Amino acid sequence: MDHLESYRGKKVIVLGLAKSGVQVAKVLHKLGALVTVNDRKEKEECSEASELEALGICVIYGGHPDDLIHEGVSLVVKNPGIPYSVPPVQKAIELDIEVVTEVEIAYYLCKAPIIGITGSNGKTTTTTWVGNILEAAGLSPIVAGNIGTPLCEAALEASEDNWMVVELSSFQLKGTQQFRPRIGCLLNVAETHLDYHGGMEDYVSSKANMFVNQTAEDIAILNWDDPYCRSLVPYVKATILPISMSEELVEGVYVSPPFIVNTEDTLSRHIVYRDRQGITHQIISVAEIGIPGRFNVENALAACAIAIAAGVEIHQLSGPLASFRGVEHRLEYVKHSKKVAYYNNSKATNSKATTMALTSFNNPIVLIAGGLDRGSDYMELLGVFSERVKAVVLLGETKEKIAKVAELAGLKKISLVDTDEDAATTLILAVKEAEAFAEEGDTVLLSPACASWDMFASYEERGRIFKEAVHNLK
Repeated sequence: MDHLESYRGKKVIVLGLAKSGVQVAKVLHKLGALVTVNDRKEKEECSEASELEALGICVIYGGHPDDLIHEGVSLVVKNPGIPYSVPPVQKAIELDIEVVTEVEIAYYLCKAPIIGITGSNGKTTTTTWVGNILEAAGLSPIVAGNIGTPLCEAALEASEDNWMVVELSSFQLKGTQQFRPRIGCLLNVAETHLDYHGGMEDYVSSKANMFVNQTAEDIAILNWDDPYCRSLVPYVKATILPISMSEELVEGVYVSPPFIVNTEDTLSRHIVYRDRQGITHQIISVAEIGIPGRFNVENALAACAIAIAAGVEIHQLSGPLASFRGVEHRLEYVKHSKKVAYYNNSKATNSKATTMALTSFNNPIVLIAGGLDRGSDYMELLGVFSERVKAVVLLGETKEKIAKVAELAGLKKISLVDTDEDAATTLILAVKEAEAFAEEGDTVLLSPACASWDMFASYEERGRIFKEAVHNLK
């Protein structure tokens, strides 16, 4: 992509409204581009459009016209969730028109150094945690991207005195070309979003775009325990700072002693940082971390590595690590009812995320799961079902698939919530089914292992309905 100023007087198509589309359109319009915004929703569903039309920006509703993309178009900025298979994107690619996401535009706007955080699981928790640590250290972070403020809007507000802390999805990163974060972090890679990417190769390649333009002056933080992350090492030009749960590193942030044996014992374990001189600095006891779950130890390792790379002193890390209480819909404690604990983990949209959540509890679990069918067989859940789960309550498109795994795991208490009611009522019934299975000392966990879109507008909606249903239990 040329500098944004070069699009003055040229035709730019923004595909998809939402917050990010509106902000991108406003930025490009202000820079003098001839912007047209297109959304497949009808006008009455696009409340955001009135603001753009008031500025004189053309908005086309109700589908993608055949003549939307033509040789006179210089740039297409698409909403990250729009597949590359849709006709306007395909036509742009055929005509060799540049297709990017908001991230690329924001990169050119942003004066602050960027911290980019991606991964199949843990992005939001780690991004929020990093923001808290940098804030406590006085480094003026702005947290944006996939959470909170649209990246373009945040980029306009940023100065050289800030750190831009950005959660990035594979969808967003796939649409980048020159994007270069000062610090880039890949937490982990799991089999997910394959309906969008078409396979793991494209998914991993999209995640790897985080590091493509980095140089030796930049820092790449990689999970040494994840084979996909580690496979990128030969291609990364940045200085690598690894993290590990299971290996004592020559340099990096890791758990000591490693999680190889006695994995439930956290009292004797610490997060430590070994610097380039080989000096080991103890940061915090694993038992003192503010949120439960072994996977949150991994998130804490990443947050420490990012903060250290950004210049935070070692002694400034322990306070924010201990005081952090997590993010909504990520292993979020809801309440106790009849001495049963209820947790909302609606953000678990793949099997790995659900596996990680299930291993966070030592008491018997009644699991509520199921959702959008993306083609997975869910066999990854077999072992953890056998070890941790006493009953499952299943709903959505994948309920039969997950039920088969539960049967193979030897579970006898399996309930498929089959109803003609709306999505909210179905989930409320699932909560009541789970309550009936649960006994004193058990945990009821919503951790779907699936996206929400077969029934709900978002995982947030799913999680909030679950919490309301739990609070309404008698």
